[in-house]
Amino acid sequence: MGLNTLALVMSAILSWHTLMGGSMAGCGGGSPCDQVLNSRWSMLAGVIPVSGLALGAYLAMLSASLFIGPASEIPIRRLAWRAMLVLAGTVAGSAIWFTILQIWVIGDFCPYCMITHITGLLLSVLVFRQAIRESDDHSNGIHLLPAMGMALIGLTLAGILAACQFGFKTSAVYGDGKSQDTMPVLDYHNVPIVGSPEAPYIVTVLFDYQCSHCQKIHFMLNEAVHRYNGKLAFALCPAPLNAECNPYIPPNSEAFKNSCELAKIGLAVWVANRDSFTDFENWMFSFESGDRWHPRSPDNASAKAVDLVGQMNFDAAWTDPFIVNYMQTCIRIYGQTLQGGKGGIPKMIYGSRWIIPESYNADDLISILQDGLDLPKP
Repeated sequence: MGLNTLALVMSAILSWHTLMGGSMAGCGGGSPCDQVLNSRWSMLAGVIPVSGLALGAYLAMLSASLFIGPASEIPIRRLAWRAMLVLAGTVAGSAIWFTILQIWVIGDFCPYCMITHITGLLLSVLVFRQAIRESDDHSNGIHLLPAMGMALIGLTLAGILAACQFGFKTSAVYGDGKSQDTMPVLDYHNVPIVGSPEAPYIVTVLFDYQCSHCQKIHFMLNEAVHRYNGKLAFALCPAPLNAECNPYIPPNSEAFKNSCELAKIGLAVWVANRDSFTDFENWMFSFESGDRWHPRSPDNASAKAVDLVGQMNFDAAWTDPFIVNYMQTCIRIYGQTLQGGKGGIPKMIYGSRWIIPESYNADDLISILQDGLDLPKP
C-alpha cells in the first residue's frame, strides 16, 4: 500500500508539471531532469502525458488492492487479482522501457522519474510474489499459470506503449514561444558563426559546452547550412547553465558547474584566432573514448585552446572585454526566452520566435526550422 501510494503521488506530481508547466524543485533550466521531463518521450502521440497513464494505472492498482483480501468473495477476489497482475506487468514493463529511454536515447536522467520507476518495479515484484504465494491455496481462486498469463498481458501492453511512442510521429520540438521584448541585435560579422554572416537566414543558437543535446545538434549545423546552399547560417551564442554567470539559473546546481569557464575559453579561442574556433568547437563536442560523449574539463579545454592559438595569444584574448560583453548578451537572450519553466537548450532563435529542438538528424532539424521558425524550404 505504501509503495503504491508513493508511486501514485509521484505520478500525480509529474502529470501536474507536464500539464501546467513550471520547474520541478532541483530541475533548473536545461538540467538533465528538465531535458527528460520536457522531451518528446514525456508524451504519447504528443497529446497524452505518459505520467498521466501511470497515474491511472497506480490508482487502479490501489483500488484493486482493496478487494484481494479474504474479506472479499472469491469471484471478486479473483477479478481483483487479475487486474492487479495485468497492471503490475504493465508497470514493470513501462518502468524498464522508460529507464532504457533515459540511458540510451535521451542521455539524461530525471530523479523524479527514476524514483517512480524504481517504486513501480518494487511494487510489481511484490505483487507477483504475493500472487505466487496465494496460488498455493486454491481456495483463493488464484492459479499460477493464469496468473503468469495476466502478467504477460501487462508486459505486452507496455510493449504496445513503447511501439506507439515510436510509431506516432511526434513533434521534434519540446518547447517553443515568442519573445514579447525586442531581442538584442548581434553583429554577425563579429560573433562566432557557422556559415556566412551574409546569409539571408541567420538563426541564433544558445548552447552550453556541457549540454549533451547541444553536442548532438552541433554536428547537424554544417549539414543544414549545406542543404540551404549557403542561405542559412547559425550564430553561436554561449548561454552557460550555471548561476555563477547566468542569473536565470537556480543556485546550487552542480550539473553545469564548469559551464561559465568553458564558455570563456571557447570565446577566447575565437578572439585569438577565428580560424581555430571551428577546430576547438569540434574537439569540445567530439567523443574522447567509449560510446558516450562526456564534457571536457576546463583544464583540458584550456590546454587544447593553447595548443591551437598559442599561450601568448590565449592570454591576451582572455582579458578582451568582448568575452564578458558577448556572454552577457547571450545570457540576456536566454532570459528573454525563458518561459513556462522551459529553460532547456540548445535553443534556436529567429526574429522574435524561439524553439527548443530535439532533433536526431539533419532532416529533423530542417523540419524544425521550417515548422517552428517559419524558415522557407531549402
